[in-house]
Amino acid sequence: MDVLKEVLKDVKPKEEDEILIDKKIKDFMSRIKVKDAKIILGGSGAKSTWLKTANDADIFVQFNYNQYKDKSDKLSDILEKQLKKSFKKINRLHGSRDYFQIIEKGFTFEIIPIIEIKKANKALNITDVSPLHAIFVKKCINKKLADEIRLMKQFCKANKIYGAESYINGFSGYMCELLVINYNGFLKLLKAASKWKDKEVIDIKKFYKGKNIFLEMNKSKTYSPIIMVDPVQKDRNAAAALSFEKFDIFRKKAKEFLKKPSTKFFQEKEFDPTKLKDYIIVEIKPIKGKQDVVGAKLLKTFNFLKKELSKEGFKIQKQGWDWDKGKKAHFYFKIIKDVDKLKIIEGPSTTIKEHVLNFKKKHKTTFTKNKQIFAKEKRKITKPKDYVKELLKKDYVKERVKETNLK
Repeated sequence: MDVLKEVLKDVKPKEEDEILIDKKIKDFMSRIKVKDAKIILGGSGAKSTWLKTANDADIFVQFNYNQYKDKSDKLSDILEKQLKKSFKKINRLHGSRDYFQIIEKGFTFEIIPIIEIKKANKALNITDVSPLHAIFVKKCINKKLADEIRLMKQFCKANKIYGAESYINGFSGYMCELLVINYNGFLKLLKAASKWKDKEVIDIKKFYKGKNIFLEMNKSKTYSPIIMVDPVQKDRNAAAALSFEKFDIFRKKAKEFLKKPSTKFFQEKEFDPTKLKDYIIVEIKPIKGKQDVVGAKLLKTFNFLKKELSKEGFKIQKQGWDWDKGKKAHFYFKIIKDVDKLKIIEGPSTTIKEHVLNFKKKHKTTFTKNKQIFAKEKRKITKPKDYVKELLKKDYVKERVKETNLK
């Protein structure tokens, strides 16, 4: 398909770019000196599935299993001590096992301490399994499939459904790779996805062939819309972080693309708040910190505003939020009507006399309807924008974002 060839030209790194990035990564890795540990490249760099826009790399420091299996909780401290000998500025980030971030000339390196294992069941931490993912993917793909994976990743990025972080709940890089491997190509994947039902089961290695996966796998791991059995860890769902919302977006976009193929499905659009007419827009300056933590706090703040607006009786027609790392975030709400000046507050059943008395003490004007007591109260604020302004003053918001600007 000509459209996909055109997209690939835009998203695939040129050979000279690959050589430069490869040199940059190898030079960086050569400066990490840790006794009894191997320094290996992870992520999309290890699998050759990275996109032209990539400006980061995952580096794993793999400690010998026999020597360090009893010191798993000390690996971050050991690695930090060694990194400080070679690098001036190191940022330690909290994770299931703490890891490190070093930024050099706009390129981000994440250095993750792990224990070297051959099988997933030997893992002492979830991150120990990551190199096994790379080994599996590399075994399954050739250059053509690597390009198909690039198309899938860019498709997800452009439609804002890429990433397994808690504030995105989308398709992880590993999941994109497994999906393309399973369907043997991007176009075949889209055709299958357009017919997916909720609770789609994908089991590349056929671990659960002839079995009911919903009985075999831990129930807590089968809540997602896709159950993607991890080919290197059969009791893990590689799609566990995927939300139904992002799943539905992918299905919808797959159908739209198949109906009318276009490069626009792969183009990342910068959010422009000026294009939103009749919306309440809140511009947010996020706090500094780890991306997924900052993103999670933004999402909690957005959900707080949405919930409080609904609780107060405002009818939200449309809402959403947008955030690109390193930029300001935006929340937006479309609310056409003001709320009534009188607010109706639900009280207890009239059969619970003690509660009724307490309710009457709190509220001056009350009435009963269908054996339930209600109160009427005058609202101080009836306009949605004014109410948002008040909500932004709450501690819940101030604790999670640095600055807010109501537009």
